[in-house]
Amino acid sequence: MAKRKRKRNAVAAPPSEPPVRPGIIGLSRTVPAGIVKPPYADSGEPGPSVSSLVRTPAELDAMRKAGAIAAEVLIHAGSFVEPGIATDKIDEIVHNETIRRGAYPSPLNYRGFRKSVCTSVNEVICHGIPDTRQLLDGDIINIDVTVYIDGVHGDNSCTFLVGDVDALSRGLVTETYVSMMEGIKTVRNGSKVHDIGRAIERHARAHNLGVVREFIGHGVGTEFHSDLQIPHYYDPRARTELTTGMTFTVEPMLTLGDPSLYLWDDDWTALTMDGRRSAQFEHTLVVTDSGHELLTVASDGTTAAELYAPKPVEAVK
Repeated sequence: MAKRKRKRNAVAAPPSEPPVRPGIIGLSRTVPAGIVKPPYADSGEPGPSVSSLVRTPAELDAMRKAGAIAAEVLIHAGSFVEPGIATDKIDEIVHNETIRRGAYPSPLNYRGFRKSVCTSVNEVICHGIPDTRQLLDGDIINIDVTVYIDGVHGDNSCTFLVGDVDALSRGLVTETYVSMMEGIKTVRNGSKVHDIGRAIERHARAHNLGVVREFIGHGVGTEFHSDLQIPHYYDPRARTELTTGMTFTVEPMLTLGDPSLYLWDDDWTALTMDGRRSAQFEHTLVVTDSGHELLTVASDGTTAAELYAPKPVEAVK
């Protein structure tokens, strides 16, 4: 789940059709008493960030476990993506699988969020609330899974293709994944936060894609969102030096057109102003002495993006 930042305007572009419209949002799902909940689970308010940006060895071990569960739940959810399934059904699948593994679905009641996963379809950039809308052939959908277990969070997302998707949207999804990996490649002990954004923005611009600026990556660990901010564009002020043991997300959101956005009245669902599609991928990682380690990887070494992201087809124009 991304952290919100500021807004930016860009060049307008024609909208895609049909536009996404809100459906009916069902009740929040319940969590068994035996599942350990994060501090905000009852009140909805996480409070100010007080966590260190660097994890202890024990916390890192816990984060590897949380990351593996998050990755496996995301892979599981992706296997159900097909025309006709409602996003609320995806929420049920994610919720039940998370609980089955002894974890808590981190989005549930985080700042009042009513569901256990974010499902963002087509022009929805992020934080889509699962509802009765059914996926249509040709849609794309980002599923953002975060779980809490053993005192830490694991956070990852993947954009999936629904049925027969047009080449332009496939290219958007492909290049968004590549941009995330380009940003991640820069991460090492001694590198700077702005190195990540510069690599992502360079790749996006090379493929004529917009970069959303209002939502950014974030520190994650004992807190869902810690104070470390990871812009997905080059900001020379983002000079924080990355050091061994820091854990955070890289989660670029790229668009086919203008990356300007607006929010629905629910104050969560962010959509492109011009109605053109957006895609997102996300990993949680830790800085190491020799580079970095992806933490949101399934126990067999796979990730949802490796399994589901489309291979390159043609350049986005």
